[in-house]
Parts: sequence; structure tokens; C-alpha cells
Amino acid sequence: MPAVNLGLPSAGVATSLMDGSSVSSEQADLAKLHHLEMEAIHNGTVASVHSWELVTAVDGPGTRLTLFLSGCLLRCQYCHNPDTWKMKDGLLTTLDDLVARVKRYKGVFDSTGGGLTISGGEPLMQPAFVTRLFEECHKLGVHTTLDTSGFLGKSAPDKLLDNLDLVLLDVKSGLPETYKEVTGRELAPTIAFGDRLSERNIPVWARFVLVPGLTDAVDNVDAVAEIVSRWPNVERVEVLPFHQMGEDKWDRLNIPYPLHGSNPPDEALLERVRGQFAARGLTVF
Repeated sequence: MPAVNLGLPSAGVATSLMDGSSVSSEQADLAKLHHLEMEAIHNGTVASVHSWELVTAVDGPGTRLTLFLSGCLLRCQYCHNPDTWKMKDGLLTTLDDLVARVKRYKGVFDSTGGGLTISGGEPLMQPAFVTRLFEECHKLGVHTTLDTSGFLGKSAPDKLLDNLDLVLLDVKSGLPETYKEVTGRELAPTIAFGDRLSERNIPVWARFVLVPGLTDAVDNVDAVAEIVSRWPNVERVEVLPFHQMGEDKWDRLNIPYPLHGSNPPDEALLERVRGQFAARGLTVF
């Protein structure tokens, strides 16, 4: 799978432009290639892919092929995959290649009740590709799951939702100001997408990352629980304890890591937060 390279080299034969400047023939060719690549991503025949893995009981039911797409607009302080933020850093991969990979594991999916999960980054950065891949999965009888923050829920067409069996919806905080502190973005689009999923009765597993000193305030957790409890299609809430396994990636990318030295939640805090969700009648993991 060739890497997406959006940079333009400085070497090559120069071609004069109308404004008197010049561009090398190599630059012109690569600019044309970049345009074609972006057009293909837009129509969903290719995607910028970070990686994939085969996992069990992590990203949905059964054994899953989890596909991590590149590109994300959020900048979560606890992100453990900052190397997925930029689409240009992914690998350009065709729809046909990934459908073939899904077919390869169909026997495993059938025997375990598993399927395909598309994660990221943020998969709704590439909605046309997600739509087409989920449609192909349903033709094969393969269960589909979308792992998303919901921030770009408006970009998900109805056809994508028509071929969607489960959503792992990351509700990163319940108070708008805390959500902005955690992600750099607004909370409202996530709620709007959750409402849309609820209207269509698409099953949701809500996820909440518990970070001491950042997301653990009683009123913030209560606000998350209030939001999630309004959606009758939520089958479970997963309280995910913060960990430091992503810090090395921030360091390798020379990005200042805002949670250096932060500790994971202890058992008492986990139980308190799980209890807040359970008090709303939610099934908690």
C-alpha cells in the first residue's frame, strides 16, 4: 500500500507559470497525483489508512478486524494515537483491498459473532469510504461497528447508517467547557449525532475515558450520564481508565504531552464513576 505523500519536492525540470514563477515537472506531476488521490478519497474508492489489527472483545462483539483510518479534528489530551491525526500520514488503500481482507476473515467472524470495526483517528473524516465499505460488509453478512467521537456526525450520510450495526460513541465529557478543554472542540455535535442514532434505534456502546483531574469531576460525570441516559438505544457504558501508553508517541512526534505525570484512576474513583452511571439505570462495564 503506497504511502500518501502530499509534500512536493524541489527538484526537477522547471516549467514557467503565467505569473512568472516556475514549478518543476515533477512538482506538477505530484500535484496532479495529489488531486487524483483526494478525489478518490472523496468518492470513497480509497482511504488513508493508519493500520489494522485483529482483536477480540475490545472494539465490539466477537473477534474484530479493526481498521484505523487517518485523520482527526479533535486533539484529546489523553489521545494514545496522535500519529493518526493527519490524513497525509496514512497509507493510501483501495476499497477492493480492504473488502478482500474482510472476506479473508469471514469464517472467524461467523464463528465468534465478530465483524469489522472502523476506528481512527476519526473515521467520519472519510465518510464516503466508510459508507462503501460497510455496504460491502453487509452484502457479505459481516457485522459492522463504527468507533467515533460523533463530532463529525453530520457528515455521515443515511446510507452509512443503513449499513451500521453498532456504534462505539465516545462521549468525552458532559460539560461543554470540560469537553472543550479535553478535545479542543465543541460537545454539541456529539449530542446531535447521538440523538440521530437514537431516532434510528442503532445500538450504541457509550465510552467515557476517566482521567483524574481532567474528566473525573462529579458534575462532569453526572452530565455524561444524563446525556447517555436519554438514548434508549444505549446498550452499555464502558468506563475506560486513563493510561500512559501513548506518551511515547507524543514524544516521538515532538508534541508536548499535556498529561505527563498524570496517574491512572484508582479503584475507588472507578467505582464512584461507575456508580454514577449505574444510578441512571445504565449497564456499566
